[in-house]
Amino acid sequence: MTSTEPRHDVKGEGPLFSAYLDFYREQLIAGVLSLSPEAQRTTLVPSGWTPIELLSHVLHMEQRWFVWAFLAEEVGERFGDWSVPDPRGVEDARWQVADHVTAEHLVERLRAIGERTRAILAAHSLDTVAPTGGRFEDDPAELRWICFHVLQEYARHAGHLDIVVELS
Repeated sequence: MTSTEPRHDVKGEGPLFSAYLDFYREQLIAGVLSLSPEAQRTTLVPSGWTPIELLSHVLHMEQRWFVWAFLAEEVGERFGDWSVPDPRGVEDARWQVADHVTAEHLVERLRAIGERTRAILAAHSLDTVAPTGGRFEDDPAELRWICFHVLQEYARHAGHLDIVVELS
C-alpha cells in the first residue's frame, strides 16, 4: 500500500481508481493510527463521530458499494457501522464501534476489503452495470459511478480526519 499520491502516468481508469482508493484508504489508516487509543475514541466534532468510528464507517461503506452493490453478494454487516440495522431514513443513527474492537483490527479488515476492491476493478470493465439484487432493486449503477462515489466519500472523510488529527 502507498501513502503517496498516485503518479500522473498511471494508465487506464481502473488502475487509476485502484491507486487513488489505495491512497485515500492508507491516508485514513495512517491518521487514525497516529492517534493514541484514547484519542481514537474521542470526538472533537459537533456531529459526535470518533476517528475509530470513521475507520469502521469507511470499511463498511467500501464493502457495501463494491461487494453488496456491484457484485450483489450478500454482506453480513451491511450497516455494521451504524447504531441501528439500516440507517436510511433514521435521523439519529450514528456510527458505532464496540469497546473491544481495536483500530488495528479495523485496519486489517479495511485492507482486506481493499484487496477485494482491487480484484474487482482488475476483473471488470468500468462500463459494467451492477446486477439487480444486492443493493440495487432497480436502476443499478455502473462500476465507474460506484468508483467515483466511493472515491469522493474517502476524500471527504480524509479531510474530516485531517482536521481531527490536527485538533488532537
